Amino acid sequence: MSEEEKIPFTAHLEELRRRLIICFSAVGIGFVISYFFSKRLFEILVLPLLAAMPAEEKLIYTGLPEAFFTYLKVAFLAGVLLAVPVIMYHLWMFIAPGLYKKERRLVLPVVLLSSLFFVGGALFGYFVVFPFGFKFFMGFASDSIKPLPSMKEYLGFSAKLLFAFGVVFEMPLFVTFLAKLGIVDVHFLRTKRKYAILLFFVFAAILTPPDVITQVMMAGPLILLYEVSILGAMVFGKKKAKEDVGETRESAG
Repeated sequence: MSEEEKIPFTAHLEELRRRLIICFSAVGIGFVISYFFSKRLFEILVLPLLAAMPAEEKLIYTGLPEAFFTYLKVAFLAGVLLAVPVIMYHLWMFIAPGLYKKERRLVLPVVLLSSLFFVGGALFGYFVVFPFGFKFFMGFASDSIKPLPSMKEYLGFSAKLLFAFGVVFEMPLFVTFLAKLGIVDVHFLRTKRKYAILLFFVFAAILTPPDVITQVMMAGPLILLYEVSILGAMVFGKKKAKEDVGETRESAG
């Protein structure tokens, strides 16, 4: 324990640099693999929009290199998605030296759950939110107004939403981890529930299309995830409290 405390700050920076290089390398490998399937991946990504568009309508690109760069970005995003387990692993391993020995054993399960939660959030956005959101946007079309979504605009918009849903679905795991460390507890989470719900709706209003249904479809899961976070804090936070009491008694004895 004393040796870990004497580790210089430069050593931590070197470790961070090493882990970042590994993460970037994993993203690069994922990018190379995904590029060969980038066209097909974009076709899958655009399916919810095509389903909401009139029959035989297609996306456009307004600049000559736009399609090429769009496929590059798709390959990069797919590469990041493939590298999520590696990124999560090295993130938690960088934090692990500051944890207790019993908490370090949770790193691998946490890495697996972090990856699953992120992918699950992105899939929720794709299969549940996208159809409703795009149908809302297409509803502005009329005899005098024709929607002409471009590849670049669609990719930017959809990537932002998928990433946002992936991140917010990490909340139960993150809050449970904070409860395990004793930073938050069940009482704090319960008393701040109303403020959290307000923030969820503000967050949803910023990231989703400006219709009530889509905003509720993002804020609703966030509220549910917050309740799951409280449950996680009850299970793991109490265990941490008991361990602390036991350690205090041992030191007093």
